[in-house]
Amino acid sequence: MKTDWKFILQIFLSFLKIGPATFGGGYAMIPMIEREVVDKKKWIRNKDVTEIFAIAESVPGAIAINSATFIGYRLAGVRGAVAAMVGVLLPTFIIVVILSMLFLIVKDNPHIESAFIAIRATIVALIVYAAYKIGMTAVYDKTTLGIATVTTAILFFLHVHPVVVIISGIFTGMVAVQIKSWFGMSIKLEKDELNVVKKEKQVKEA
Repeated sequence: MKTDWKFILQIFLSFLKIGPATFGGGYAMIPMIEREVVDKKKWIRNKDVTEIFAIAESVPGAIAINSATFIGYRLAGVRGAVAAMVGVLLPTFIIVVILSMLFLIVKDNPHIESAFIAIRATIVALIVYAAYKIGMTAVYDKTTLGIATVTTAILFFLHVHPVVVIISGIFTGMVAVQIKSWFGMSIKLEKDELNVVKKEKQVKEA
């Protein structure tokens, strides 16, 4: 595991760059984190970062900070986790403090209101893209598709607390694997990363 200070600085600067460029919270930040650490830096694989996002969403706290901390720890231990967390948190903290002071002045400005109309629409697109990227590796057979579909329906219509859904998902996955094992069915615990890359290329070329 790399732990030299030059690499720690690279982690900090990478997440420092991600923080202020993202609107819409943690989910909107997912594509930028993936582009930086997977596509550009090639520090971790696409499959690994998807699993990190799943874990980060399952524990208390903001998904952006959780994801940055998990990735930083994966890259360089505790020092990497601290560097990534501070990097993604620092610019956002400074921006929020400044905006808090300016809010009373600009809140009724029509130009500001117009800008936020477009920003909110763009955030929706970023969140949908993040869901698509995670789905590319998380949904890979009839079992995972069924779990995703049923869970979505539960969240929409029954308004079950997300924590209950996550805990239920943990046990559902274990039960599904055990049932497949009893019936001698093939058990596939992850999607073929090569196929994911091919599908992504096809989408980009279309």
